[in-house]
Amino acid sequence: MRILVPIKRVIDYAVKVRVNPDRISGVDLNNVKMSLNPFCEIAVEEAVRLKEAKKASEVIAVSIGPKQSTETIKTALAMGCDRGIHVLTDIRTDYMQLQPWSVANILKEVVQRENPDLVIVGKQSIDSDCGHTGPMLAGLMGWPQATFAAKLTVEADGALLIERETDAGTETISIPKMPAVISCDLRLNEPRYATLPNIMKAKKKKIDTLKLKDLGLSEEILSGHEILEVYDPPSRKAGIMVESVDQLIDKLKNEAGCIA
Repeated sequence: MRILVPIKRVIDYAVKVRVNPDRISGVDLNNVKMSLNPFCEIAVEEAVRLKEAKKASEVIAVSIGPKQSTETIKTALAMGCDRGIHVLTDIRTDYMQLQPWSVANILKEVVQRENPDLVIVGKQSIDSDCGHTGPMLAGLMGWPQATFAAKLTVEADGALLIERETDAGTETISIPKMPAVISCDLRLNEPRYATLPNIMKAKKKKIDTLKLKDLGLSEEILSGHEILEVYDPPSRKAGIMVESVDQLIDKLKNEAGCIA
């Protein structure tokens, strides 16, 4: 079994995002720490675990973005992926320009080129929080899918057993045969830290660089909707201290209107 893992380079979760003064061109990406999207880390970890369990023969990491995306791919290689594919484009990789429909169409061409048995993606990226790419890719490929996976088991006959998160708890579904697309939720695993020896080994692993024309695509696939305005969320008001339970109930009832 060969596994393809799409990964994304995003602003690091610990960075305070700054909106550009014009409120049209999105957030400031200059001199900002970027890192591997946390949900993509979970996808990489799950694919590597399947290889370690002898369920997979090869794990391929693929990323779309500028030349700096190779560093993100190297992170995945240091975690245990066998090789990488970099689809090179100079456009912004956040939701301002590179949107899920574009990503899914690019990944479709990569999937058809590599012919993997399983695609494992993070359920969403932390910049746009869309969660659309995996389902769109499955639709374009005509493959079965399972979203928000909290547990993934590959059965002896090649079937997939997936416990998935829902608003009402969890449910377990089965995909009788591959190929398929799986999107990962937080409870699926805890990603490993790349060790220094593996970081050094990653430098020798192969990363293929492709352009859109190599995939038979044009820049038009990257065009998205128009952004009208980007702004910071309103500042949170300071709380107040109450001296008794009766005062708390009074404020909840008469000021906040939370209770009758």
